[in-house]
Amino acid sequence: MSKIYDFVVKDRKGTEVSLSDYKGKVLLIVNTATGCGFTPHYKPLEEMYKDMKDNGFEILDFPCNQFAGQAPGSDDEIHEFCTLKFGTEFPQFAKIDVNGETADPLFAYLASEKPFNGFGKGLKNAALNKFAAVNNKKYGDKTYIGWNFTKFLIDREGNVIARFEPTIDMKEVRAAVAQAL
Repeated sequence: MSKIYDFVVKDRKGTEVSLSDYKGKVLLIVNTATGCGFTPHYKPLEEMYKDMKDNGFEILDFPCNQFAGQAPGSDDEIHEFCTLKFGTEFPQFAKIDVNGETADPLFAYLASEKPFNGFGKGLKNAALNKFAAVNNKKYGDKTYIGWNFTKFLIDREGNVIARFEPTIDMKEVRAAVAQAL
């Protein structure tokens, strides 16, 4: 597959959705979890979505339970949590794997376009690096995503133009999205 629009994913009800439905839009594709220290990212994500969706922006949310079991609920339970706690309105898809032999091909593609380069500097980031390394060791060379709330920015032509690890300040993510719009 050569473009983001070649992928088909499942929405939270199990219906297939072609990413070609999003042609011409700026996309932020995120793997999420409801019980993670980064779960509060839902708030600035929703604010960004409300502020920019009318300019051709979409957030595509893919829950994942591969990081310390931090998204254990069903697709409906996860959706209910996100809408009640954070008021999310952006599209939420079926829970997927992002690492290993069962990794969703979309995330393997995204990571091949923008590989993991670490969580950054600082004590908190170093601790996450160690924790993620232990968690992800079981996936060997099939580790594509370091942790929950990794974000990929896609331009209007379907090119993966940036990767943001969960440790990146959401203001930086917002500025990059605004620039892409």
